[in-house]
Amino acid sequence: MKKYDAVIAGYVCVDLIPEFKKNETHVSITDVLKPGKLIEIDGLSSTLGGIVANTGMAMKKFSKKVFLNGLIGDDFIGKIAMEWLDKYGLSAGIKTVHEPGTAFGLVIAPPGVDRIFLESPGCSQLFDNSYINYDAIAQSRLFHFGYPPLLKQFYLNEGSQLKTLMSNVQDMNVVTSLDFSLPDPESESAKVSWPDVLKKVLPFTDIFAPSLEEALLIMMPKEYARIQSSIGDADLLDRVPLETIREVGKRIIDGGAKIALIKAGHRGAYLWAGDISSLNEKPGFHLPVESWNNSELWCKAYPVDEKRVKNASGAGDTSVAAFLSAILDGKGPESSLRYAALAGRNNLYCYDIFNEINSWEEMTEEIQETSVESGSLKLIIN
Repeated sequence: MKKYDAVIAGYVCVDLIPEFKKNETHVSITDVLKPGKLIEIDGLSSTLGGIVANTGMAMKKFSKKVFLNGLIGDDFIGKIAMEWLDKYGLSAGIKTVHEPGTAFGLVIAPPGVDRIFLESPGCSQLFDNSYINYDAIAQSRLFHFGYPPLLKQFYLNEGSQLKTLMSNVQDMNVVTSLDFSLPDPESESAKVSWPDVLKKVLPFTDIFAPSLEEALLIMMPKEYARIQSSIGDADLLDRVPLETIREVGKRIIDGGAKIALIKAGHRGAYLWAGDISSLNEKPGFHLPVESWNNSELWCKAYPVDEKRVKNASGAGDTSVAAFLSAILDGKGPESSLRYAALAGRNNLYCYDIFNEINSWEEMTEEIQETSVESGSLKLIIN
């Protein structure tokens, strides 16, 4: 028996969220960000953010033993982060540096407007392989890492440290998992040739779980640019045809990953698996190979009660947390994908993931109330 079910490492931050007054009518973002305009808000909420906190807290809520591995500053934002992590018993693997400060995100989300993130990577730019707790990883069944575009040391030199990290963990006979984030077009990470980085990293990645936009950007950059140039103000998620999503999934598997989970927001989630037999050769994994191997599934999003929506930040991380938890439990692909879709939806109803999100038992009960359609590409949620 391993001490931990999962080590979650990489980007950790605090999200600061201005609470806009609830209006019945939608507003334009240009009205919100108009120079010289004063907008009265109802307060400022703050939550732990980033893959380490979001995925880690959710997996712990889903009854998994987790170890978090990240970096914060000793500034006031870092003190907020450490207070929360201590509260949940998750601070043991979090290191503190004096400068620069803790990473934080300012989440601008007026009613009826898609979120805008103002992100300061802070001390996460220093986070590198020297901060990775390999002792904890050796005592874990799974290692989950993200987000390379916000972790400078892991995208420099064409991702050499990222490749080293993932290959090291593979050599430790631990299942590897990777999540991503969308690079800011004006940032240094946007200049990185991500397709070349992924060619080096995917052979050492068992599970890859990007969003649809991220996956399209890094696996099919020309197609991403073409779609972006043609959509105007439309949502990119709505303009990517299913055939393109399937091609992205195929390229991820052909690149070396065993399982690809592509999160597509309100459209749902897509799963493509290759030959996953090697995962069962690692301690603590017992997946039903016959149902996983060469499976391809499309899962519609669960319906959202707009009156209950509180916060969309971290929905993708929570979705991945449920997906990985299901895999750790030895679930099949359909069940794992359903947990991912449901947890992502439930995240919308939470400010505090750990205290507010539905338990694993509650999700299981709801999943059992849905039906499955047959077909080579399955729509497994009606």
